[in-house]
Amino acid sequence: MKTVLMVAEKPSLAQSIAKILSRGNMSSHKGLNGACSVHEYTGSFIGQSVYFKMTSVCGHVMTLDFIGKYNNWDKVDPAELFSKAPTEKKEANPKLTMVKFLQVEGRGCDYIVLWLDCDKEGENICFEVLDAVLPVMNKPRGTEKTVYRAKFSSITDTDICNAMNCLGEPNRNEALSVDARQELDLRIGCAFTRFQTKYFQGKYGNLDSSLISFGPCQTPTLGFCVERHDKIQSFKPETYWVLQAKVNHEKESSLTLEWDRVRVFDREIAQMFLNITKMAREAKVESVSKKEKAKQRPLALNTVEMLRVASAALGMGPQHTMQIAERLYTQGYISYPRTETTHYPENFDLKESLRQQTNNPYWAETVKALLSEGVNRPRKGHDAGDHPPITPMRAATEAELGGDGWRLYEYITRHFIATLCADCKYLQTTISFIIGPEHFTCVGKMVISPGFTEIMPWQSIPLEESLPNCEKGDIFPVSEVKLLEKQTNPPDYLTEAELITLMEKHGIGTDASIPVHINNICQRNYVTVESGRRLKPTNLGIVLVHGYYKIDAELVLPTIRSAVEKQLNLIAQGKANYQQVLEHTLDIFKRKFHYFVDSIAGMDELMEVSFSPLAATGKPLSRCGKCHRFMKYIQAKPSRLHCSHCDETYSLPQNGTIKLYKELRCPLDDFELVLWSSGSRGKSYPLCPYCYNHPPFRDMKKGMGCNECTHPTCQHSLSMLGIGQCVECENGVLVLDPTSGPKWKMACNKCNVIVHFFENAHKVRVSPETCESCDAALVDVDFNKAKSPLPGDETQHSGCVFCDPVFQDLVELKHAATRHPMHRGGQGKRQGRGRGKGRRPGGRPNPKRPKDRMAALAAYFV
Repeated sequence: MKTVLMVAEKPSLAQSIAKILSRGNMSSHKGLNGACSVHEYTGSFIGQSVYFKMTSVCGHVMTLDFIGKYNNWDKVDPAELFSKAPTEKKEANPKLTMVKFLQVEGRGCDYIVLWLDCDKEGENICFEVLDAVLPVMNKPRGTEKTVYRAKFSSITDTDICNAMNCLGEPNRNEALSVDARQELDLRIGCAFTRFQTKYFQGKYGNLDSSLISFGPCQTPTLGFCVERHDKIQSFKPETYWVLQAKVNHEKESSLTLEWDRVRVFDREIAQMFLNITKMAREAKVESVSKKEKAKQRPLALNTVEMLRVASAALGMGPQHTMQIAERLYTQGYISYPRTETTHYPENFDLKESLRQQTNNPYWAETVKALLSEGVNRPRKGHDAGDHPPITPMRAATEAELGGDGWRLYEYITRHFIATLCADCKYLQTTISFIIGPEHFTCVGKMVISPGFTEIMPWQSIPLEESLPNCEKGDIFPVSEVKLLEKQTNPPDYLTEAELITLMEKHGIGTDASIPVHINNICQRNYVTVESGRRLKPTNLGIVLVHGYYKIDAELVLPTIRSAVEKQLNLIAQGKANYQQVLEHTLDIFKRKFHYFVDSIAGMDELMEVSFSPLAATGKPLSRCGKCHRFMKYIQAKPSRLHCSHCDETYSLPQNGTIKLYKELRCPLDDFELVLWSSGSRGKSYPLCPYCYNHPPFRDMKKGMGCNECTHPTCQHSLSMLGIGQCVECENGVLVLDPTSGPKWKMACNKCNVIVHFFENAHKVRVSPETCESCDAALVDVDFNKAKSPLPGDETQHSGCVFCDPVFQDLVELKHAATRHPMHRGGQGKRQGRGRGKGRRPGGRPNPKRPKDRMAALAAYFV
């Protein structure tokens, strides 16, 4: 029996697809990497009985990077990154050993069916999977086809079965367009980022950003935000005057009329109009017009509109929205959330999607009415040829999805139902008045048929004061005429929704990458997210954009990136040569880079005005080993030490606190040691600023503290404080933290494992002797008599932390609380030593939400 390997993009997706195709009759087990499961069942494939193996990857298998030596910022000229520096594909997440996993599962298979997401990125992952699997699969006989591609837009029985019955081939051109984008972004982004980061962080101490990054899409995105900021700053308010009149139309009610001239900017002329209008006591009706109008139902939902509404009305950032949408998709609640299309194909079963919603209490009545009376064909939108619009694929409840998942699902469902409803129809009445020589108007709207606004109440026509029944020539008494003084207002900062619109209009990024670019400018401290999800540029963001404009405006304008995106799309369509587009674009940016480097003084002039030089920043902390003067500790990211006398800057470990370490000095260079700590629940270790930046021994790398130093006699080194191999990771050593008493601990110098021991001990020292069983260094422990847990009221004991039965109940293994989500140890040989394992619970806080969801949506659409 032949074997078919099937690969999906995520583990949850693989499970859902396998369950549908096997009709639940499958067996499952974990793969060798521990992250991906393998689901197995028998069935038929191209007319024969076969054995199916369904598994997955976890996104991209490979990532593009420079070869080793070109990742050294200090030794490589950034200009070399444009063409000279070779690139290579590396595993995107080495800990997952995805290539080995795929090869183990693919060995001996006869066919492969690729169930990766149906977009350009998915096509690219197809070929990453094939590169790993094809060499170990059985060789085809003659011209036999062995590689198949499934095309699907939702995780429903119908869509998955149809995809299995209509298998195609992966698209090499679309994969190449992704390769081109990756290489362009890597080479261009790294060259500019490395140069400006090193240049400005070497001069200024309060930039408050660990990386001064440049990105071909990221920088124009920031440019839009700064452009709006500049308009706000340069805005000069103007005073204007508006004439307002009121007429009586019933006993105690009046009607406010709008002036046809709208406003005037000259006070004397406004006063003249007021005077001549006040002379008239009556308002005469000049005309009455009644016109039936329609407010169109929305177009079908695509990614960009979903991101806009989620940000503006639901208060959810674009990146967070996409994460939730992807989860809803993999769980089968909605169709594929990355699409540019707003038009349903003719064969799309709209009624079936609608029937799924007949039991939801929020919209059941509307859905049943539509099914009985007949649905309206959705408006004809834009067909981008990728995926159908975002559609709910099965019913859900708030209890099932919870929080933001439900709020997004609810909007997607209401939007879908609204596309099948009738337009909202209303009667607009316009009455024109004349008071003296001046003309005034009032407009009223009355809903005839609410249509789609029943399901999207925030889109409904607002209730207005009813207008009087009148005819041409009718006279109304004037109750008031007054002059209102007002001022023009500056525009507000861009909202995320407005920024998304600008990015889409100018072709910056794709529906999948737009959230990433917005997230990047927030994380880099170029903008801050203010109330209403408005993006306010920081000082650094403003100076960078102004600097680009000063040197080369094309670096920040959307035009050049938009042109590159068009070329990438031509590669995807097979109309442009991958290599030619790559070389031509890199040549343009290489020239721009050299000009940028030669002209950097122009940006530096702006930096000087906004930021303080290193020598004037920070506070004195530890003494320099060269001049013995105090070096200043600069706390702003990236934190570092600067000696103004020697004009030297020393990097420090990030995401923790730094303080002086007992005024002790390094025996090698006489620099005062500092202590880095990630907090009371985390780890801490001393380091020499000079050794940290200039490793003293061959077996040490840059960025190592005293807990990794191999000095044979220094009291702070690994040689003197190391106890034994880490209980989890392969290469780490558990090192005593001499500052941790009375809550003593030792911590791995590679991963985040911490071992707490001997609480309330008076002294803990590492002995030169070793354990006969495991080669770990013995530990000498002294307790105070009143607090000693040792048997027989003893106060001193020497033994092995791992093997000594006296110490057994005094040792507890934990994991450090760390601020970096990826700071976790690998799986090692000695896993399981210690009393217990504590992990920091995952998850993220829920963002603040508007109390009234409908009100928030209404505010957005108004």
